[in-house]
Amino acid sequence: MASTKRLQERVLLRRTAWILAEFVILFLLLALLARRAASLGEDRGAAPTWLAALALVCEAWFAFVWALGMNCKWSPVRFDTRPGNLLPGELPALDMFVTTADPALEPPVITVNTVLSLLALDYPDVGKLACYVSDDGCSPVTCYALRQAAEFAALWVPFCKRHGVGVRAPFMYFSSAPPEAGTSAGTAGREFLESWAFMKSEYEKLVTRIENADEGSILRDAEFADFIDAERRNHPTIIKVLWDNTKSRRTGQGFPHLVYVSREKSPKHHHNFKAGAMNVLTRVSGVMTNAPIMLNVDCDMFVNNPQAALHAMCLLLGFDDETESGFVQAPQKFYGALKDDPFGNQLEVAFKKLGYGVNGIQGFFYAGTGCFHRRKVVYGVPPPDTVKHERTGSPSYKELQIKFGSSKELIESSRNLISRGDVLSLDISSRVQVAKQVGACNYEAGTCWGQEIGWVYGSMTEDILTGQRIHATGWRSALMDTNPPAFMGCAPTGGPASLTQYKRWATGLLEILISWNSPILRSIFGRLQLRQCLAYMFIYVWPVRAPFELCYALMGPFCLLTNQSFLPKASDEGFRIPLALFLTYNIYNLMEYKECGLSARTWWNNHRMQRITSASAWILAFLTVLLKTMGLSETVFEVTRKESSTSDGGASPDDNDQGLFTFDSSPVFVPVTTLTILNIVAIAVGAWRVVVGTARGTPSGPGIGEFACCVWMVLCFWPFVRGLVSSGRYGIPWTVKVKASLIVSVFVHFCTRN
Repeated sequence: MASTKRLQERVLLRRTAWILAEFVILFLLLALLARRAASLGEDRGAAPTWLAALALVCEAWFAFVWALGMNCKWSPVRFDTRPGNLLPGELPALDMFVTTADPALEPPVITVNTVLSLLALDYPDVGKLACYVSDDGCSPVTCYALRQAAEFAALWVPFCKRHGVGVRAPFMYFSSAPPEAGTSAGTAGREFLESWAFMKSEYEKLVTRIENADEGSILRDAEFADFIDAERRNHPTIIKVLWDNTKSRRTGQGFPHLVYVSREKSPKHHHNFKAGAMNVLTRVSGVMTNAPIMLNVDCDMFVNNPQAALHAMCLLLGFDDETESGFVQAPQKFYGALKDDPFGNQLEVAFKKLGYGVNGIQGFFYAGTGCFHRRKVVYGVPPPDTVKHERTGSPSYKELQIKFGSSKELIESSRNLISRGDVLSLDISSRVQVAKQVGACNYEAGTCWGQEIGWVYGSMTEDILTGQRIHATGWRSALMDTNPPAFMGCAPTGGPASLTQYKRWATGLLEILISWNSPILRSIFGRLQLRQCLAYMFIYVWPVRAPFELCYALMGPFCLLTNQSFLPKASDEGFRIPLALFLTYNIYNLMEYKECGLSARTWWNNHRMQRITSASAWILAFLTVLLKTMGLSETVFEVTRKESSTSDGGASPDDNDQGLFTFDSSPVFVPVTTLTILNIVAIAVGAWRVVVGTARGTPSGPGIGEFACCVWMVLCFWPFVRGLVSSGRYGIPWTVKVKASLIVSVFVHFCTRN
């Protein structure tokens, strides 16, 4: 009998004061535009017409982006879940996917911790759970590490459930001393402490075996013979069932299936990055277990709340109309986060403000990890209300073959899932050969995979593009924000890693914006709601903001170097508008951070990192896509380095240096270094002109506005100011300094040639 108790509650969040503040800022932006437009053509010894027109264009863009942001935050909604009301017998099966791509940048011990946390999930019937790990690095060490993890799980999973362990990633659990009281049930004393010490010792042995694993020795083991002569980008499909859950019924060791997957790679075929790996996992799981719900997490996002799957089921099963929850996304949270978020990549305010806001439209975006999907939604099935007038019954074999490919087993499993929601109850070990067939690199040829079915190709940010396709089909999504957070991951540390990640994101977003997958087209020809389209646009215009912000950032130095002004003088009544806008905007943002429980230092770090990111990662992403569009370049997927987690929970070998900006010779540092040097030079030249002009009684062209702009930019770029005078990894390399100095010289020459 179905549960009559509510599984979730939709809570509307009031924000009247915030809306009024947003309208005040919008009014000031429009007032600035009106004054700028009215002043065009006036000759008051200020900026030339072309400079004023350029400022008008930039300011109009800022107003447009602000309006997009207002739309995102307009009607926030929160979902409160009640897992205690679930009926265990009605819970669906769940396939869990973990993706890793490079054993050097993503050490196997990180993947192992994520997998162990998934295997230890609280779920009434572990026979309904299966964990698939995609290894795009085709590493025997990763496979060996997972084999060792499967053996350790036989001890770890019962320990977690017996003692009610909260955080079930071993490295995090053992990073602190054992609790004085063993569990929420009151288990304490010697038995628990001995069990805790034993498990910690076993985990440390596991870590030692993984970190000391030698590839040559591993390949001598017959179990790993498939990896002999296998190259990372040229090898057949390798699938290994590391743990068959059916064995647990005989041995009493109950934890989910564990399957290792390394899809076939060939230099003759494009592998479509993470989207291709996810589609292979979807097909492989489709012929092995075929669970109606799928969870995907990155290799560094471990389960932080053992009831995460139950909370997700409250949203997937708790609506009268399943259209309301095509997928359920958990916000990204980070463990061991650096104090005050010095690299601006923890995204706390974004998830709380934008997340709840978009949650009230058509649903939050798919963020690529920590997301629960309905398999039939990933298969491209439209929501029920769109098919009520179409013919009923199961799709034909021919139709499914065109969409899903030639595998009879996959066609049959997809037909059963779409029509009846059936789950396969087979010996998964007997399906390995079938799974290898659907993991072949040429399997997708002539099918709808990567277009109408599965994760969508055509962008390096396949996650948000796939979520957009789902929304455009008519499905909605839900943001699942639990306490404690459902998943935790590690944020990039240091300058290069953070900016590399932002560059990859921005490149993918711009690829979507200018393609046939543009949300504008999906809104016109699909079922993407207008406000949801605008919400996607707010994210997609990240890299487009870069040229406008760069132009505006150059106006201050240009005016100081040419003795002109593009802002009203302090004596002009119009000066009040940009001053009020500057103060109101920054106070508004600061109060957002304070409401989220964050410090003023966190606000400042995020503000300056947005300026740095815009002038570096975003501008390079813009140029990359521009060159690709012109056929002069190709985008390259760059994996962000993950810090290896140790047995004691440490994430970095040098804690004293955490939070300091690090540099290398990457081109991503050249634009910001250039702007830093340019603003310093402009301030010096402008100040010298003021001193000389005052001594001679000659008024100076630039006003306080231009000086304030340049000083503000120097403060935002302070890590680069420090990098100019530092050495080692904390100093900007000479190659970058030389390139930046040459660009500054050219700009100064252009400004002073007359």
